[in-house]
Amino acid sequence: MWFDECVFYQIYPLGYCGAEWENDFGEVRHRLHKIKERIPELKRLGVGAVLFNPLFESERHGYDTVDFYTVDRRLGTNGEFKELVEALHDNGIRVVLDGVFHHTGRKFAPFEEVKRLREGTPYRFWFHLDFRGNSPYNDGFGYQNWEGHAELVKLRLENEDLQRYLMDAVRFWIDEFGIDGLRLDVAYSLPAWFMEMLRRVVREKREDFFLMGETIHLQNFLRYLTPACLDSATDYECFHGMVSAFNSRNLFEIEHSMTRLFADLPWAIAKGKNLFNFADNHDVARAATALRERRNLKGLYTLLFTMPGIPCVYYGSEHGAEGNKGNNDRDLRPPVETIGRDEDLFAHLARLARIRSSSRALAYGSYRKIALGNLYLAFAREGEGRVITAINIDGAPCTLNVGTGEGRDLLTGETLSLSALTLPPYSAFVIEV
Repeated sequence: MWFDECVFYQIYPLGYCGAEWENDFGEVRHRLHKIKERIPELKRLGVGAVLFNPLFESERHGYDTVDFYTVDRRLGTNGEFKELVEALHDNGIRVVLDGVFHHTGRKFAPFEEVKRLREGTPYRFWFHLDFRGNSPYNDGFGYQNWEGHAELVKLRLENEDLQRYLMDAVRFWIDEFGIDGLRLDVAYSLPAWFMEMLRRVVREKREDFFLMGETIHLQNFLRYLTPACLDSATDYECFHGMVSAFNSRNLFEIEHSMTRLFADLPWAIAKGKNLFNFADNHDVARAATALRERRNLKGLYTLLFTMPGIPCVYYGSEHGAEGNKGNNDRDLRPPVETIGRDEDLFAHLARLARIRSSSRALAYGSYRKIALGNLYLAFAREGEGRVITAINIDGAPCTLNVGTGEGRDLLTGETLSLSALTLPPYSAFVIEV
């Protein structure tokens, strides 16, 4: 499918566009043009799909939705977002939205009606309520929320009226905006039957509609990666393994995860499944901040683009943007115009994107370890063609035997000896054999 073969680019719209932290529900601001103006740069980078974090009306950060049918007024209008999607499509870039179906904000109209009418509204069945209790907001009743955050009201997905409301919203997003897929927020808290229902609904519209789930503990979720449910899931195991391996100077850590998940072995738990890979996102420290050796950024991204799975770049990280957790994650989600430029890193990622988008071996091929030490790693992706990735994270050169004959480095066009492959300090090769 198209999503197996392209490079994703993640945008957190409220941060990217410099929206106010709190929604005053006043006049509409028109900021979506900031994304539209950057489409030529996305094309230069080789992006095939944009993943938008929440952009519907919310109280603060987007995950506290109050209206599933209206673009957040801090960003613009439905018409402006439709124009943005059309512009992205005209440039060969697909569009995936963040679907937040587990919870809403407290200003969600059905919940507001519950606060007014209590048992006197049928919306009481849309939430998990306790009219004998109370909430931190002194509502006079209690309710379930997401992981202790009382500002995020948990939805009672078993309710058929709520199901119709949410599925109609998804149909609206497809019909009105022409979106190509959904990321399911906190999919690890959604029941399997809900994801299967969603698959049936989107399949009525598009056979190639992409459904990807946010998962933290992948092993408990792999059973949902089926044609009847999800196409992919976030690979936090390899995310943590990549950063930790580079920082601890111990590439055994990430290679162990890749073999455990993807190797052509009977016990590999995710063999043949394309997980959603990333070096950073809106919830974790930027890669340029998390890495102790910034000189290893190119090696980290070379690994990201050539390991099994679907690679995704978080906005600004193609230029080495920095940012750490804290400050309500605002430092992870800065306005795009405040991010500096690292043209050398950008050019490296653009080359990787072209390689990844044109290689069926990297999109669908098997994984096999070739050489491994604390400070070096070489592996092969084999299917329709053969590609070898070799990475050195040390300040000293090393020489590896990764095969016989010669191969061409797809990053530079250089012809290399496979039996005596010399890797300079902090370097990476992607070799077509």
